[in-house]
Amino acid sequence: MLDDFLIRAMLAGLGVALAAAPMGCFVVWRRMAYFGDATAHASILGVAIALALSVSVFLGAMSMALLMALAVSGLSGRGYAVDTLLGVLAHSALAFGLVAVSFLSGVRIDLMAYLFGDILAVGTTDLAVIWGGAGLVLALLSWRWSALLTATLNPDLAHASGIDPRREQLVLTLALAVVVAVAIKVVGVLLIAALLIIPAAAARPFARTPEGMALIAILVAALSVLAGLQASLMFDTPTGPSIVCVAALIFALGAMGASLRRRLT
Repeated sequence: MLDDFLIRAMLAGLGVALAAAPMGCFVVWRRMAYFGDATAHASILGVAIALALSVSVFLGAMSMALLMALAVSGLSGRGYAVDTLLGVLAHSALAFGLVAVSFLSGVRIDLMAYLFGDILAVGTTDLAVIWGGAGLVLALLSWRWSALLTATLNPDLAHASGIDPRREQLVLTLALAVVVAVAIKVVGVLLIAALLIIPAAAARPFARTPEGMALIAILVAALSVLAGLQASLMFDTPTGPSIVCVAALIFALGAMGASLRRRLT
């Protein structure tokens, strides 16, 4: 079954959807959209370093994404606005990554695949990495769900309950780095933030509980992957952007439906 590249692409997309959708809910709740974007941009530098050192691209991307996330967390509140800091670090990391790639001699690299994804080229090893990363993220979120949710919604209540919000921020940072590393093959660096944010944003008007929002976001992300793959095959369009376009259409339809419902009630 895994010899069929379409089956591998579908399984890879669903694995990324399982990891990215619940993480995207925390990104939306914490208003961390630019944080996810900066972490994703940094991963291209990790790819260049991994190829130069002949180590796993997954490990390189995850390490650099984690370093970026830790750098942002450590530098925030030290004289710079967070959005300014994220803008500087995100674009600097992407630029340094692209320059570093140009210095790689004797290494063949499809830069467009890392920028926009190449889900149709996913192999069985990539599948194992994606589903292993997705399983790690889901296990981490399941283990820390209550503490993460409390620290996200009410840091003062978290302190009173004996929960350290900075520790939970570190857990989210680790999970986000893993999501970025597993998603880079599917949708690419430039579209990872979209797959994080759009399904969660689409789920928000229809969810009554945080858990419900996470489940709806997973369904939206999974539907976006399947429909995006189908649309890519039918219209011969880039697969990663097609997946994000479907997610954006679902968000737009959901927003219109929610607005109509509010007018009728």
